[in-house]
Amino acid sequence: MKIRTRFAPSPTGYLHIGNIWVAFLNWLFTRQNRGSIILRIEDIDGERSKLEYIKALKEDLEWLGLDWDEGPGFTYSYGSTIQSERLGLYKSLIHKWGNNGDAYPCYCTRARIHKIASAPHRGEQLPIYDGYCRNTLTTIDEKHKIKPSWRFKIKEKETVSFSDIFHKKQYYNLMPNRDDFVIMRTDGMVAYQLAVSYDDGAMDITHVFRGEDLLSSTFYQIKLLKELGYQLPVYGHLPLLVDKEGIRLSKRQKGITIRSLRNSGITVNDIIGKLLFWAGAISKPEKISLRYAKNNISFNECHNLTKKTISI
Repeated sequence: MKIRTRFAPSPTGYLHIGNIWVAFLNWLFTRQNRGSIILRIEDIDGERSKLEYIKALKEDLEWLGLDWDEGPGFTYSYGSTIQSERLGLYKSLIHKWGNNGDAYPCYCTRARIHKIASAPHRGEQLPIYDGYCRNTLTTIDEKHKIKPSWRFKIKEKETVSFSDIFHKKQYYNLMPNRDDFVIMRTDGMVAYQLAVSYDDGAMDITHVFRGEDLLSSTFYQIKLLKELGYQLPVYGHLPLLVDKEGIRLSKRQKGITIRSLRNSGITVNDIIGKLLFWAGAISKPEKISLRYAKNNISFNECHNLTKKTISI
């Protein structure tokens, strides 16, 4: 089996060192196993995504030497690697599921959803729904011209499990009503869970490396991948990089963007050495070239990847 991985940034800001932490480890694993890397642009958030950030992230990756094999600007057997160019595929799937009873429109207002449970950050905890719209006739709501979201219907209790490269085996019991999850929002934006699952399957992704904050999302994605008939990838959820106060790095912290680091005089070799030090592959930070890392430092030497967080 040929290994296929993906780096899938959202172009809502400049890449920061936390993004590159994932991109580098993904790259190191894939290149040492002679696999292929797909650069997928997850720009389904049309309001926040900008073309300038797509251009910038490609420039940052090229400066670092983190190359890819399939990416924007080309069309493959599965189509584009830019999610905004794949919206028709996602929406036709939602239409199909709606017709055959695998998905249903949800007319619950945001206020009602908040009453059920406070809205969590994606991946930090699983959302809860009470199934109010699951078997409700929608004619009254439609008359009032309320645009619905769409939820994937969990038809029966099911235990979903997966083995993670860096964690113990994970389990979750999917339940009808409670776990009927959103696959399209009221504004027509396709939900992260659907787009990611569909694309990982269609692009034949064999290994998924990403931050630990997305670990719990995996249960829903496995459910969708099985529904679509795709092979499940191997998952590896990496520890998050946090600052001295223990706060997770984000695009709002401008001083840690690759662009700002480059402008401050920090070199590629400085960054690669830092990443390997944080990963536990070397005992102290030092300048290391990407080529040297690929040829001399095994991915298996990265001993810190079972941690929850890594303070930088």
